[in-house]
Amino acid sequence: MRHRFALPIRAVAAAAVAAALLLTACSAQQPTAPTSSAEKPKTSEIVLASTTSTQDSGLFSVLIPAFEKDNPSYKVKVVAVGTGEALKLGEKKDADICLVHAKASELKFVAAGFGEYRKDVMYNDFVVVGPSSDPAGIKGDKDVLDAFKKLAAAGQAGKAVFVARGDDSGTAKKEESIWASATITPKGQKWYLSTGQGMGEVLKAANEKQGYTLADRATYLSMKDSLQLEIIVEGDKKLFNQYGVEPVVGAKNTEGAHAFADWITGPKGQAVIASYGADKFGQPLFVPNASQ
Repeated sequence: MRHRFALPIRAVAAAAVAAALLLTACSAQQPTAPTSSAEKPKTSEIVLASTTSTQDSGLFSVLIPAFEKDNPSYKVKVVAVGTGEALKLGEKKDADICLVHAKASELKFVAAGFGEYRKDVMYNDFVVVGPSSDPAGIKGDKDVLDAFKKLAAAGQAGKAVFVARGDDSGTAKKEESIWASATITPKGQKWYLSTGQGMGEVLKAANEKQGYTLADRATYLSMKDSLQLEIIVEGDKKLFNQYGVEPVVGAKNTEGAHAFADWITGPKGQAVIASYGADKFGQPLFVPNASQ
């Protein structure tokens, strides 16, 4: 005997067909993700270890976007530290490429097998800046060694203060080499303040103390309007400031490192460097010299 709750076979089949049609209609109403042939290309990150001077001067604000526009498959992450720390990041392969300014240290980096090669990129110069009152009496001195000797004497007499980077940066290395050439050991003396900070912060500290410091010209000019400091000593050949680039051996993004090195030393990158700052300061803040 048929169970009174059982459905006829035809009724079951009809119900199944109706359900299938309902599911089809519902799925047809679901919006589908649009497909586009113009999807953004995938990018890979390049870690660039560089100096606080290239960062604080504002150069990277135009240089990096220009590179990424020409190379849309890459994004650059800048780690701005002192030159010594930047090269250490390269040694540990925490950076793909270095852009720094201490040639002797850069050549050692390459010779030790950490950098594939080194190429010149650009240069500017260092300047001694200080208060307009110039208590050390060095304004206009053309010999930076003589100026540093007078600075030390004024410091010991309690008339002047010198604010130093003290961070193993290219600027710190240059400053220390000048003191050494002048046969003066300033560290530990009351008038010599070693901060361990970047160029921008050191300029601010020198401004607060109305003291002297050694700065790269680009960072000083980019901050000049907010400082009560002026260029006191400039023009000595010993103040030349060369920047170089080194792709890291075994970098995580070797292709990206090569792409950046080729671009910044090539016509397009050199053109960006040549024009930076000219409209505002009447002179470029860096001079490209990769082809020299």
